Amino acid sequence: MFQTREPRKYRPIQFYTSERKDKLDKLVRDVKREMGELPTNEIEPDHFKGKFSQFTPRAHRASESGSRLTWPLALILILVLLLLWHYIVIGKL
Repeated sequence: MFQTREPRKYRPIQFYTSERKDKLDKLVRDVKREMGELPTNEIEPDHFKGKFSQFTPRAHRASESGSRLTWPLALILILVLLLLWHYIVIGKL
């Protein structure tokens, strides 16, 4: 009950990344792999990108269907509603 817990280890999280640095790291990994310094079965950092939506049904449906209300349809709907409001307020088209 009176034991103190170990403090958490510091793990810096990068919010901003450098595309140049990422490309350079990938190039270095590719060269090392070709020279035989790295195993060929190493998992790439981009390996899991976009995988979450494949395994959750709701996210998968949302990514497949895309946006249901496109901007031309929304514009037409707004115009129809404005005409309806004008007819209700004024009484004439």
